[in-house]
Amino acid sequence: MDVMQRSNLLESSCLFPPPLGVKLSYGTAGFRADASILQSTMLRMGILAALRSLKTHSVIGLMITASHNKVSDNGLKIADPCGGMLSQHWEPFSDELANAPDPQTLLLLIVEFVKKENIPFDGAFTAEILLGRDTRPSGESLLKAAKQGVSSIVGAVVHDMGILTTPQLHWMVRARNKGFKATESDYFEQLLSSFRCLMDLIPNESKMDEIEDRLIVDGANGVGGEKLEIIKKMLSGLVIEVLNTGKDGGILNEGVGADFVQKEKVVPHGFGSNHAGIRCASLDGDADRLVYFSVASNSSNKIDLVDGDKILSLFAVFIKEQLSILEGDMKGNNNYKARLGVVQTAYANGASTDYLKHLGLEVVLTPTGVKYLHARAAQYDIGIYFEANGHGTILFSEHYLSLLEAKNTELSSISQGSELQKAALRLLAVSKLINQAVGDALSGLLLVEAILQHMGWSIHRWNELYQDLPSRQLKVKVVDRTTVVTANAETVVVSPPGLQEAINAEIAKYIKGRSFVRPSGTEDVVRVYAEASTQEEADSLANSVAELVDRFLGVGNS
Repeated sequence: MDVMQRSNLLESSCLFPPPLGVKLSYGTAGFRADASILQSTMLRMGILAALRSLKTHSVIGLMITASHNKVSDNGLKIADPCGGMLSQHWEPFSDELANAPDPQTLLLLIVEFVKKENIPFDGAFTAEILLGRDTRPSGESLLKAAKQGVSSIVGAVVHDMGILTTPQLHWMVRARNKGFKATESDYFEQLLSSFRCLMDLIPNESKMDEIEDRLIVDGANGVGGEKLEIIKKMLSGLVIEVLNTGKDGGILNEGVGADFVQKEKVVPHGFGSNHAGIRCASLDGDADRLVYFSVASNSSNKIDLVDGDKILSLFAVFIKEQLSILEGDMKGNNNYKARLGVVQTAYANGASTDYLKHLGLEVVLTPTGVKYLHARAAQYDIGIYFEANGHGTILFSEHYLSLLEAKNTELSSISQGSELQKAALRLLAVSKLINQAVGDALSGLLLVEAILQHMGWSIHRWNELYQDLPSRQLKVKVVDRTTVVTANAETVVVSPPGLQEAINAEIAKYIKGRSFVRPSGTEDVVRVYAEASTQEEADSLANSVAELVDRFLGVGNS
């Protein structure tokens, strides 16, 4: 790294000094904090993104958003070359950069990291960064800081992609690195053309009631509502009404959005008894989560929630159906049987896991966090993952997609329009409609709608796939959360000794009882999850396990 490059870094970092007394951490969701203290972090992550681009010889993304947080917060996420999240290997470096107290310390950290990682500064490759932001008012000034950071790496190129959903930016990064066109209009065209393909392939006998042609969507007063307004004008075969677009004075994520709906289980602002019986959906603030709901007929604010577990189940049923049609005749590929896997965390409702296993599907658990789910799903020919909060997607391996393409070509010449070819075309359309980079509420919503019409299902029929077991989540304040060590995807406590045995004794007292504890990733609390056959029993089990955690680890035992 030459003198000019070092001088650039020092000059830039002097423009945005870090806030005093604040320690920031790049968690599962990137950096998030009050927007007023994030300018120095934006600059420094602009630098990191450019370094990551030089290291990987790829386009990198930087998205300015705080997702479902309140409007006064902001944050950022880095998109790696595959469109997924920043490599965990680089997360400690991001923390060090964000918390460096002065420009000299910052420069020293960068120089040491560049040397350790062998990041080339020979000019053979130019760093290239795509920047996006959501609709938060603070986004514009933070964008300037991020641009300054990228530009402090000599020769780096920055593209301001404008106001986007988080999944759109991740999709663009993935597309660019695969050599495809990657503008917002390309994103819309890919979603809409694959959606039209699925709609054209719906069996004639699949007809829904007229009321089911209408979908009402809560846009969380965020960027997702804005983009859905654009999409709906280009759609045919589906009537979408968007509420909470942010244009009518509504505040981002305040009493609206998928996070609010899923946690509170009440209608978002603008919905009421006049929407009873109609299919409704809710996006979160940056449109990477999606849940469905229907307004209960006997209440103006209670809902019947259709969460991420049910979305996963719908996708799994549909894909399994297409595979069973295809694999009855995969002679051309030596009867290749696709490996379909479903990936959940321990927070998935036990009834959903039982339902999926009953279908004969392979279900595996990972620790909590999208990065774990995504990595595990990528090990299958087709991997489906979702969290109950509505974040998830479907991954198709390149190997399986090439087999599908070959099968479709073969069938188009010998049995054009056959059920076999339709199954192949449906799977190919799903692979293009779903955002394989990250969970995407817009692409997920279109896929849900296409599948419901294919199956001829109302939201009520869908919601009856299985009945959720009642559950309860609690948290217990502890002296040091790191004393809790778990195994088996966070379902078993290894340390402290004796705690798991005590939890098992409590679980045994309840019908369909299940409970686990895990340390929080951000604060000194231990999170408790419990479910049982009734709400009263789930509450009782959760309280009993919380008391055990407090007895073993609570503040009172310090």
